[in-house]
Amino acid sequence: MFLMNGFYMGSWAPKIPIFAEKLGLSEGELGLMILVFGIGSILAMPLAGIFNARFGSTKVSKAAALMFLPMLILITLSNTIWLAAIVIFLFGGLMASMDVTINANTVAVEKVEHRAIMSSCHAFWSLGGLLGAGFGGVLIATTGPLGHALAATILAGLFLAVGFPRLIEDTPTGEERHQKIRLPMTPLPWLIGIVALFSMIPEGAIMDWSALYLHDELGVDIAWAGFGFAAFQLSMTTMRFAGDHVRDRLGGVTTMRICAVLSFTGLLFAGLAPSTFLTIVGFAIAGLGISNMVPIAFSAVGNLPGLAPGIGLSVATTLGYSGILVAPSAIGFLAEHTGFSPIFTGLSLLPVIVFLMAPMMRYADRDRIG
Repeated sequence: MFLMNGFYMGSWAPKIPIFAEKLGLSEGELGLMILVFGIGSILAMPLAGIFNARFGSTKVSKAAALMFLPMLILITLSNTIWLAAIVIFLFGGLMASMDVTINANTVAVEKVEHRAIMSSCHAFWSLGGLLGAGFGGVLIATTGPLGHALAATILAGLFLAVGFPRLIEDTPTGEERHQKIRLPMTPLPWLIGIVALFSMIPEGAIMDWSALYLHDELGVDIAWAGFGFAAFQLSMTTMRFAGDHVRDRLGGVTTMRICAVLSFTGLLFAGLAPSTFLTIVGFAIAGLGISNMVPIAFSAVGNLPGLAPGIGLSVATTLGYSGILVAPSAIGFLAEHTGFSPIFTGLSLLPVIVFLMAPMMRYADRDRIG
């Protein structure tokens, strides 16, 4: 399920230039369209949490995935700006809804199996993104935009056919179903959401601005400017596959602290390194650290006592993903006045705060201790 969600996001990336050209969008108009995607995502996450608490993550994730499935085809067929904006809004909302509910189902599996699997699931999301982006351009060039959309939809449907029968059933009991659903009144889920936010802001900054930093400020040739993000993504994906074993051995608190130290070191390297090579190494080290920060936070908020996993996760995902969807635009504005070196150096302060907040990650191990 994570692979399918990531694959669709990766498949969308190579369609963006064709999408903009077809509708005649300027860079500013394309930016607004991407903002519509972000708004759809952020608005959908709390709703997904409510539905999840009422009906269980299994039913809601299946429904969200089935509605998400035709989105690439609809985006490809959209021929007016207003229709495209509606489809992009739904695309972002359904992606986010599926994201919240499959994370909630992962928490349910961790409780049953008494071991960590959240980081591995996020690794499959990253792997799906790499596959979607890697093969998307080739498919578009050989089969055209519609052929690419159809092929991606068929493959995503196969992922769902494999995943659906294996989802753990977590339908709420009668008492749980009739509990009043509301936003958490206690600070803990919001604080864990801030951990997710401070983990995702550097991820969004590296995703959106590392190539421009290497090219414009460090003078790297355009053909090599993407290596910073590539190094970050490769190290992050690799470490996510190992992260569950590390967390099972060391616990959520210690693992989060190690990740925060690596993230701090990598971002500081990226901002202050005297050579291009060491800057890229810095991005790779940051990827090692950031890799498991969000999965641990999601496991922790999903295990909070007295709180439905979907509600806690909707808080954490809404705060966390705003770090990718909203913060990079503010970072771009600041970089116009300061350059990117001070930005990445300054971002290294966020993992310091995460390090100090790490004791809350003990809830990630609540059902595996003893």
